[in-house]
Amino acid sequence: MAKLDSYMQYKATVLAQRREQFSANPEASLVHLQATSHVAGNTGVRPVKMGDYIIISDSAPGLAGNSLGPSSPEMLLGALASCLIHTYLLQATLLEIPLDHVEVTIFGGLDMAPVVGLPQKGPIKLEALSYKPVVTSDAPAETIERLHAAVEESCAVLNTLRSPMTVERQA
Repeated sequence: MAKLDSYMQYKATVLAQRREQFSANPEASLVHLQATSHVAGNTGVRPVKMGDYIIISDSAPGLAGNSLGPSSPEMLLGALASCLIHTYLLQATLLEIPLDHVEVTIFGGLDMAPVVGLPQKGPIKLEALSYKPVVTSDAPAETIERLHAAVEESCAVLNTLRSPMTVERQA
């Protein structure tokens, strides 16, 4: 018995219920998401409300922050890591692949020179993003490769970052 079996059995039940719900009412499958942030007083700390949760985002002292929470780029990496993990759980459940453990580490770089006002060679953005998944399972290697492929195809945050998209500023 794999360590995550009981959770994945629960997940399979919930996914079956959602498939039934979405089949009966396809419009219900579109979830509208929102995040809101503001500057908290004169600290530079940025509480970010996402759904029912508030996460504190802050900068390191080198950017006049207090290191009270992850930076915005770190939160993006964290969102990718969390989405990849969740997608591994979803796909393993759908493909009936037993799991003992799943861990994902995200790597990336950010040139801080233009952030502090030095000349830049293009838009300021994260570069060289990559991830390393560690999957512990009794399943054969080819089954785990199938799982990796399914995750790459169905991870919403991964595919959003990989695909060009427009982000519009609203008035």
